[in-house]
Parts: sequence; structure tokens; C-alpha cells
Amino acid sequence: MSNCSLRLLREIDASLVARLVGSQFPHWSGLPITAAEPNGWDNRTFRLGPELLVRLPSADRYAAQVRKEHRWLPVLAPHLPLPIPVPVAMGEPGEGYPWNWSVYQWLDGTPASAARIVDLSEFAVGLARFLACLQKIDPTEGPPPGPHNFFRGGPLETYDAETRKAIATVQGMINAELATQVWETALGAIWHGGPVWVHGDVAAGNLLLRGGRLAAVIDFGCSGVGDPACDLVIAWTVSLRAESGSISGRTATRCPDLGTGSRLGIVESLDHLRGKPSSRPNRSGGGSPGDR
Repeated sequence: MSNCSLRLLREIDASLVARLVGSQFPHWSGLPITAAEPNGWDNRTFRLGPELLVRLPSADRYAAQVRKEHRWLPVLAPHLPLPIPVPVAMGEPGEGYPWNWSVYQWLDGTPASAARIVDLSEFAVGLARFLACLQKIDPTEGPPPGPHNFFRGGPLETYDAETRKAIATVQGMINAELATQVWETALGAIWHGGPVWVHGDVAAGNLLLRGGRLAAVIDFGCSGVGDPACDLVIAWTVSLRAESGSISGRTATRCPDLGTGSRLGIVESLDHLRGKPSSRPNRSGGGSPGDR
């Protein structure tokens, strides 16, 4: 991030939000404003009274996501089994802030983690059901992979140079040869279906729990239509790594709509890279989905 962007990020505070709300939505100007905890990096979030939140992109590369969310979240919501953000209003640039920004309904919950989840199998099945429903929504006219979502759902070749550079940077810390083999296997994994809706950032911080159970999915800034493999990353991300085998295996078994196919070889290689037993199923069934 540039020095200019870092400076702007520091300047996105409750005072700025108060000025923006007061000038553009004066009927909310009397509501208290507090920074949400934890807060994000791509966007800064503030509670606006008890029922609303204000979300402001922190840099130009995230700004296009505002209009996209306002356009598509109301289309997606009726088809999904869990609550997602509800746009209430879209703000304009002002008070020295250069981009559009959003007001949403507040969704209660705490970010997911293995320690907070009451029943990991239930969590996995609930998330798989959500993703399967998302993938079934008509993708017509949906935004294809591009700069707006950092090409989530697009071809992995987009990240080839970046990935090889990263492997070279940490080659003294990992088995670089094996990591390269994993990456090249991923490049050869082809999605044979048509484009489907993807969330694009199924990370623990975007999955809200209430009472230890999955209650909402937030942050559709990286959403779009394309290859759904990117949404299977939660099966082996760091935040849930202690139970990733359970998540991935049960998700594939209970929700075959998510698909596994050629990605099983990638998951097997990733497990080996992390020193774990292979999670690749035998011919009798089961499986474990994986992202690139």
C-alpha cells in the first residue's frame, strides 16, 4: 500500500464518519459512532447507533466493491440460507474522502475460530450449504473475475509470477521444490463447469458466529462469478487448521454440490507439504475440497 493510502487509512476515523453522515444523511447525525472491533484493512467499519454500520474502503483498489455490493447483495440475499449484509444507503465522496462508502444493517456475531465453534461438523455442513446455494443463483450479468475482486474465481495463471516469486522468497523455510509441484498441479486443475457465484473471501473473519454456531456471512467485496474453487479455501486456512481435515472431509461428503474433482490431488499435496496424512479419498467415496 502506498504512503498516500496509509495516510488515508489513518485518517478514516469516527470524526470523518460523523462529518460524512452529518452532511449526507443528517437524519442519522445524532447516532453514536464507534469503531468496530476487530476492524478490517480493506475497509474500515464503524457502528452507527445500535442497528447500522458504516463501511469505508481504505484504498482505491477496494472502491469499486461498494457499488457492486449495493447492486448484487439484494439479488443474492433471498436465495441464501444465512443472513448477509443488507445495504441501507450509499454515500458519496466528501469531507476529503475520495470514494463511495456504505451504510449497512448491523449483523451481530463474533468472527469464527476453531475455539469458538460448538460443533465443527455442523459448522462445515452449514457453510457448505450456504456455498452450494450461492453457486445455484443465476450468474447472468454477474461481475466476472477482474481487478474489483483481485481475479477471485479466475484462472490461476493470473497469480503465477507472484506465486513463484513467493516460493523463491521463502525457499529456505519450506520445501520449495514440492511447493512448486503443488502450484503446477494447481495450474493444471481445470474447472469444467460454467461460471457460478463465488463469495471470494471465505475467511474466518467473514463468518459470524452466535452461540458458537454459524449465523451470518459478511464482506462480499471479492464476490463475482467464476470458478468456485476459491471458496473452498476455508477447508485449510490457518484460522481453522486444527480441524481442517474434519471441515473438508465432511463438507465434501455431505454437500457434493460443491464438487471436488481434480482438486483432490492439490489437497493431497498440500497435506503432504504441511506434514499431514493425505486426506484424498479412496474409490469408496468421501473427499476433501480444496482451493488452489
